[in-house]
Amino acid sequence: MAGPPPCRRMTHAHGVHSGTQQRCRSGRKNRVAARARAAIITAMPHTESFMDSRDFARVARAIRYIDENFRAQPRLAAIAGAARLSEFHFNRLFRRWAGVTPRQYLAFVTAHAARGALAETSSVLEAAYAVGLSGPGRLHDLLVTLDAVTPGEFKMRGRGLELAYGFSDTPFGKALLASTPRGLSHLSFVESGAEGAALAALDSSWPNAAKARDDAAAAGLARRIWAEVPATSTRTPLPLAVKGTNFQLKVWQGLLDLETGAPTTYAELAHAAGAGRAARAVGNAVGANPIAWLIPCHNVLRKDGRLGGYQWGADRKRAMLAWQAMRGAQLAGRTNRPGESGILRQAT
Repeated sequence: MAGPPPCRRMTHAHGVHSGTQQRCRSGRKNRVAARARAAIITAMPHTESFMDSRDFARVARAIRYIDENFRAQPRLAAIAGAARLSEFHFNRLFRRWAGVTPRQYLAFVTAHAARGALAETSSVLEAAYAVGLSGPGRLHDLLVTLDAVTPGEFKMRGRGLELAYGFSDTPFGKALLASTPRGLSHLSFVESGAEGAALAALDSSWPNAAKARDDAAAAGLARRIWAEVPATSTRTPLPLAVKGTNFQLKVWQGLLDLETGAPTTYAELAHAAGAGRAARAVGNAVGANPIAWLIPCHNVLRKDGRLGGYQWGADRKRAMLAWQAMRGAQLAGRTNRPGESGILRQAT
């Protein structure tokens, strides 16, 4: 949907690589920083986990049920009942999504809860995210750069811009993706039957842009974001071209600059964004994030480990963190030396 951005300086972040690449660029204003930084995060595999919003809602209900009832070690029939599916169909759906069975995931959560440090919270699963449930899980294997629209583009509200948009299934239900020639500008999750409302919200954000629907391009972009990238492939930057205030841009860049894909807190994010005493304002900026997942606002938790708010729903946020944990555990298991156990094996 969008090609590479105009020339810029890029730096590798998140401790995966170091060094810089210098590219020339004519003077753009309203930059996020003097040097646009790039985030590289490890791949999460398989388009088999893609599903529509109805199936994702079933999985998200099951994740919430496990959160609320894991101490009772519910049987598969009970978990499947929460998802409103038969045991057979639910087990197959969950395994396709998470890469593990529901019982394996329940054991994983239980093992982390047993490690302690969770007794003070009302939700063990939520607290587990804060103490390492997402562990080695990271988001993707993309080189992501954040760029701001120019003041003129901001003021004109998209006039003169071409905006290609489309819908695609993802691991977290249907999503609406929209790009300008400079990069991805919008990624939001859409509930079943709410496509019209999602398009209206996009139109209100870019009312004067020339819009063209391209679902095939949106599906291709979704595969690029969530599918595993072969190790031998050449990393081509995925540019994000967003519209926001200078403060919002600092917060979104702060999310990309955090050194791991694990959860953080609003206070830690405020510090990373250079606004240490503005946690509430940072929370508002997080809530205004126009690009879900890639700008990982779902990783921001309250100080006590509770999920906190999420503009696309608390159940989706919980499931996103769980998916990261499962995929991260699988990746950790693949990289262990002979005789070592991965996180998932320890839990099961």
